[in-house]
Amino acid sequence: MFFPFPLLYSQRLSWGISLVVAVSLGGCARPATGLAAQEQLLYVGTNVNSAAENTIFLYRLSPTGVLTRVSAQRGGASPTYLAMAEDRRFLYAVNETQTFQGAKSGSVRSYAVDQRTGGLTLLNEQPSAGSSPCYISLDGSGKAVLVANYVGGNVSLLPVLANGQLAPPAATGQHEGTGPHPNQNAAHAHCIVADPTNAYAFAVDLGTDRVYRYQLNAAKGQLTQTATPAFVARPGAGPRHLTFHPNGKRAYLINELNSTITALDYAAAAGQFSERQTLSTLPAGYAEANSCADVHVSPNGRFLYASNRGHNSIAVFSIDAGTGTLTPVQDVDTQGKTPRNFTLDPSGRLLLVANQNSNSIVTFRVDAETGQLTPTGQSAEVPSPMFLQVVKDFTR
Repeated sequence: MFFPFPLLYSQRLSWGISLVVAVSLGGCARPATGLAAQEQLLYVGTNVNSAAENTIFLYRLSPTGVLTRVSAQRGGASPTYLAMAEDRRFLYAVNETQTFQGAKSGSVRSYAVDQRTGGLTLLNEQPSAGSSPCYISLDGSGKAVLVANYVGGNVSLLPVLANGQLAPPAATGQHEGTGPHPNQNAAHAHCIVADPTNAYAFAVDLGTDRVYRYQLNAAKGQLTQTATPAFVARPGAGPRHLTFHPNGKRAYLINELNSTITALDYAAAAGQFSERQTLSTLPAGYAEANSCADVHVSPNGRFLYASNRGHNSIAVFSIDAGTGTLTPVQDVDTQGKTPRNFTLDPSGRLLLVANQNSNSIVTFRVDAETGQLTPTGQSAEVPSPMFLQVVKDFTR
């Protein structure tokens, strides 16, 4: 979690080095040149803590980064993270509350997606089996949603039914422990994702400095924690989010509390990570308060992006094709406060930032050869944006 800091820095380049372009392979990897060729849709989750207000927003994103609101609807209190099914027929959302139906739990909602308008129709709602769910993802088969409950310090698996509705939680995993940082007084699950083979799910826990390994069987609704974690971060690092490289052989872990990014080698058969490199997400000499938030690898696998809250920037790194190590390229002001979440469009040509505490979404162009970001000059006003997902415009 995060407490707001003021906007401190303007856009700047770091280190002034030239970038050597590397080629990485992977199922999702493809070159990104020019601007996105067609309009796309953007779904926005927010931290608007009122079921009586509009909390989920839909925008149309132009090839030049212009955002035009299409619709807004009531999505319950604080739908802070969303997950779209691969066929775009259903969308799933966590409602980041501490109680649900009288129990210490948030909730998870399923929506049908109107293929003509992109609008959402609520199908059903289930408990998340822990307080303050802050992350949701689909497993590789689309048969289960995986949820991380921050205050509950646990994770859960909810089966996806044939009609898109969610069954009650079929499995949970509780984390135990603390860390040396004041924000690590208990376990705080912050992310859970399936690995590229769909044999394992990995839960990142900010409170215990661990990435927990779970054996995953989505078809049977099974999520089984192993005896040992997949990775142990440095004490007080506060790991937050994990993302895989398109080649499936590497992953990157962003650490909220010490503002670092860790490059990991991934042994898929064992479901184990080993550290290759850890470096700061901040420019040399910066000593003010900061906490990291989100991390993404470009679709072509050549660049990594990480968000800083406090410094209010996106840190850009190049990825070595042979080793997966990172080299700083650029720090870019997000033109707002508290960039909790950001995303790249599927082509990798546009990057969008959700500035939570300045109520704005700002768009940037991505240079295909260097990975560097340039503001498009376009933005949209959204209340407390917390999550962004860009999909192909299937309504036209």
